[in-house]
Amino acid sequence: MPKAILTLNAGSSSIKFALYECVPGRQRLVSHGVIEGIGTAPRFTVRAPDGTVLEDYRWAAGIQLGHEDLLKPLLTWVTSHLGQESLVAVGHRIVHGGSDFHRPTRIDDAVLAALEKLVPLAPLHQPHNIAAVKAISSLRPDLLQVACFDTAFHHDMPPVATRLALPQTYTEEGVRRYGFHGLSYEYLIARLRELSPDLAGGRVVAAHLGNGASLCAMRNGRSIDTTMGFTALDGLVMGTRCGSIDPGALLYLQQVHDLRAVDVEYMLYHESGLLGVSGISSDMRILQVSEDPRAREAIELFVYRLVKELGALTSALGGLDALIFSAGIGEHAASVRAAVCERLAWLGIECDPAANARHDTLISTSRSRVRVFIIATDEEAMIAAHTAHALAVSRE
Repeated sequence: MPKAILTLNAGSSSIKFALYECVPGRQRLVSHGVIEGIGTAPRFTVRAPDGTVLEDYRWAAGIQLGHEDLLKPLLTWVTSHLGQESLVAVGHRIVHGGSDFHRPTRIDDAVLAALEKLVPLAPLHQPHNIAAVKAISSLRPDLLQVACFDTAFHHDMPPVATRLALPQTYTEEGVRRYGFHGLSYEYLIARLRELSPDLAGGRVVAAHLGNGASLCAMRNGRSIDTTMGFTALDGLVMGTRCGSIDPGALLYLQQVHDLRAVDVEYMLYHESGLLGVSGISSDMRILQVSEDPRAREAIELFVYRLVKELGALTSALGGLDALIFSAGIGEHAASVRAAVCERLAWLGIECDPAANARHDTLISTSRSRVRVFIIATDEEAMIAAHTAHALAVSRE
């Protein structure tokens, strides 16, 4: 029986997973799915690569389950379909690797303790990532577990792109710009190499636009700068996160409105962004069909900030050869892509309306000085590849 790798991306309300079979030279997707509705109406769904539902299980509404309770049915399902000895490793998306973790790392007690110390840097994500690791350790202590970090791709950015203008004491303790969505950007530049090797070696900006959103400027396939910084709050307007904000505004809220740090944190992570501006939803799809002027205002701000940051990264690169749209909004919101391209016409970008409407891979015209692509991201594939490499190393 071929060996298999399970990837986990654990969040506060869902756990995304994918199962890969290890075949010579690559990993073949066997199934994927999600455990969603955590804390409200938990549901476990497994699908084949073509989308066919293989398993659909619901717990009682309102039941409170820990990560062990949630992941046990998944491991049971894997065993029933592949056999007890087939699953050999689990790869985890870990949002923050801090200054020390800049490559996929085998998880042991010391690594786990170090990751827990980074929770204050990613309070929205890191605790859930770690909870999944602990659950697997309890359920299947025999499995190799590998941490794949969202910050790793940006680790070697030029020092000037990582510095914050704070006293040196804080810089020395790791207060710097880290960047996120690294697994996505690593996958996107690899796909661009397949589509156009020459462009991949040039000046590229990739836009990972989902509920969390960021941009990454790449030269020769390496991260030069990115819009997220010390935390995943920085940069673009997001679903419920504000993006870049004048720190004086936060001081004002604390001093004049007597908000505690915990109140400000909740507002910035959960009540801001598209949701905060519109007062309607954090979901771009809902805002696009709404006739409420606040929805249009939120979309306009999203596009404006995106174009503004894209211009800044183009300046950092000294020009632009290719632009990639990816993730939920980037892959599916044609009107957002069109608005961005229209405002970047000064760069020589010309979008093909028909190609954009069809969501083609290449959506720029033949006259466009910048090639514009839609590339579906696949962070799970990157996690599986990194985990397979760690597994091979552990067996040498």
